[in-house]
Amino acid sequence: MSKLRILYVANEINPFLETSEVANFVRALPAAMQEMGMEIRILVPRFGLINERRNRLHEVVRLSGINISVGEEEKPLIIKVASIPNARLQVYFIDNDDYFQRKSVFHDKQERFYDDNDERAIFFCKGVLETVKKLGWAPDIVHCNDWMTSLIPLYLKTTYKKEPLFKDTKSVFAIYNTGFNHKFGDDLFEKVKMVDIDDKVLAPLATKDYEGFLKIGMEYADVVIKNKDISEDLSKVIEECSKDKKCEINSEEEEKLFESYYNIYTELAG
Repeated sequence: MSKLRILYVANEINPFLETSEVANFVRALPAAMQEMGMEIRILVPRFGLINERRNRLHEVVRLSGINISVGEEEKPLIIKVASIPNARLQVYFIDNDDYFQRKSVFHDKQERFYDDNDERAIFFCKGVLETVKKLGWAPDIVHCNDWMTSLIPLYLKTTYKKEPLFKDTKSVFAIYNTGFNHKFGDDLFEKVKMVDIDDKVLAPLATKDYEGFLKIGMEYADVVIKNKDISEDLSKVIEECSKDKKCEINSEEEEKLFESYYNIYTELAG
């Protein structure tokens, strides 16, 4: 069997940014899978909290320059890259001046949730897939972490399903305790839509909130990962939506945890 190609997508990764448990997980798991012989790529947003000089980010000109549509708007995609210290892993950063230059992640200084966090998520998800296309790198598995990545399974099963690069790609969607109370505007569907996507396809997103984003991710992912310590409310949402796709990961031991993911990936890839 040739090397499995795993694409990890998340809103944060250590040592560049840490606001939740996601950052440490996305740092540890790809490294472990690389040690097990898999080929790895990692993509995250370039939030303004990430110091470019200290972390030695630099723009990848050959990958930048695409315009990404979010509803009626088109915004330029900038791709940057940096290496994780003491690891043989590179991280690609999705950037745009309008969406990711703020010195905060999802909230302003008054702790108000940004109204355009939906647009930032849409731009990020589309930007990830367009970057992978430009790389010419066909992932066997796309492992999506947390709500901000939840539209990727949808796009892979609709607009991008005819792309030769993604024809055999499977998606994993992992859920964490990182909820928010904000409800997005009535124009959310129009922003999310692409070719082959209509209101019926977007039905799981109908509540236009955190649960809606989780539900759209679960609906179109091939496997849903329920991590340990998930809240009771989230557990109910997962039980109702993911049906036979659900895979529970509870191991406290790193070795067993990594082995579980290795088995999930190899089984998914066939």
